[in-house]
Amino acid sequence: MSLINCNNLTVKIADTQVCEDLTLSIGAGENWAILGMNGCGKTTLLHTLAGLLPAQSGDINLNTINLNDLSRRDIAQQLGLLLQHQEDHFPGTVLEAALIGRHPHLKSWQWETESDEQLVIDTLNLVGLEHFSQRSILTLSGGERQRVALATLLVQQTKIRLLDEPVNHLDIHHQHEVMKILTTNNDNIANVFVLHDVNLAARYCDHVLLIYGNGKVQQGACANVLSEKNLTGLYQHPLQEITHNNQRWFIAN
Repeated sequence: MSLINCNNLTVKIADTQVCEDLTLSIGAGENWAILGMNGCGKTTLLHTLAGLLPAQSGDINLNTINLNDLSRRDIAQQLGLLLQHQEDHFPGTVLEAALIGRHPHLKSWQWETESDEQLVIDTLNLVGLEHFSQRSILTLSGGERQRVALATLLVQQTKIRLLDEPVNHLDIHHQHEVMKILTTNNDNIANVFVLHDVNLAARYCDHVLLIYGNGKVQQGACANVLSEKNLTGLYQHPLQEITHNNQRWFIAN
C-alpha cells in the first residue's frame, strides 16, 4: 500500500534543479535512501514532501489525499520529520522535549497524559537514554541530542517518517543502533532517509533515489540502482564494490 506518492513533481531551489516530473511511490514497510552530493537538493526534496516548501509543479499525496488539502495537524498525525539540525532556544528537560512528539495527537489546551509520559520514557530507554528524562536539554552532547530528536519522532507514531541525516553526530555503534530501531518491525511504516553513507543505505534500505542536482534522478531497488557505475557518476568520484559475508560495500578509490 502506498503511503506517500508524487506525480509529475518538479522541485527547484535557486539554480539547482532537484527533480523534474518525478513520479514516486513509497509503500508501507519500505525503507528509502536519498543519496547525492552536497547541495543537490536532498533536504529541499524532503521538506517539500513534508509540505514545508512548495513544489514548482506536481502533486504529493498522503494516503491518496493531496497534501494541500490537509491541515498541518492532519499531516503531523501521518508524517513525521527529523530535521538535520536541532536548535534549543529555551531550557527544558529531555522528557519535555520528547513530549513534543505527542502534540499532534492532543486536543487544544490538552495536557499530556500519564500514558504519553510513559510512552516517552519507554522510547528514551529504546534509544539508550534510560536515565536522561530529567536532564536539561542544554547539557547534552550532539549525539545525545540527536537521539532525543529520534525519540521525539518515534513517539509521534506516524506511518511516514522523513529523516534528514538521522545518524548525524552519532558514533558507529549508535549509527547502527538507530538504523536498526527504525528499520526493524516496520511493516506498516515507510522510512525515507537522507544519508551520506552509501554503505548504511546498502545495508538498511531496500529502495534508493539518486539525485544528481540537474533534474536527473534514478530510483528503484537498491540491488539494482546501487552500483559502481551509478555511484561513481553520482559522486563524481570512483567507487568500487566489494562483497563480504553476502553484504555489499562501496569504497572510494
